[in-house]
Amino acid sequence: MEILEIHSLDALAGGEQGLPVGAASRVPAEVMVADLLGLMEELDPTLKVTPAMLRAAAEDPNTHMFVAMEDGHVIGTASLCVMHCPSEVKARIEDVAVASSQRGRGIGRRLMEHMLEFARRELAPVELNLTSRPARVAANQLYRSLGFLPYETNVYKMKL
Repeated sequence: MEILEIHSLDALAGGEQGLPVGAASRVPAEVMVADLLGLMEELDPTLKVTPAMLRAAAEDPNTHMFVAMEDGHVIGTASLCVMHCPSEVKARIEDVAVASSQRGRGIGRRLMEHMLEFARRELAPVELNLTSRPARVAANQLYRSLGFLPYETNVYKMKL
């Protein structure tokens, strides 16, 4: 298994420089999109993620999209979304998902550790935030084991 940052859904089809040569560098974009759509559905079946949304996220310079690849498939993903605020640089960890058939192998931990190392190297000093539903017991345990602490706040949202 290898973890890669993708900047384009076509990157793993073998055309983008900077990616390691190997099995993951020859994954057809259609396979990657199908795998990512499946992971998003496993994360939350109410999400209506489209290929265009995946492409926009992968190509956004402020989003660092990581994938765990194995045997020509995306088996896990996580994104680090960076915001340059007047007060400080902040980043949100979003859409951490591992294929249900692959859980229990430490893939989520490896994705998170990879993102944390990236943030230390490329973004520090930075405040990292994430949210996780209480029902995601294993995910919440993972985040705490990595040093994330619950933050007492009111979270508001509005869909426009």
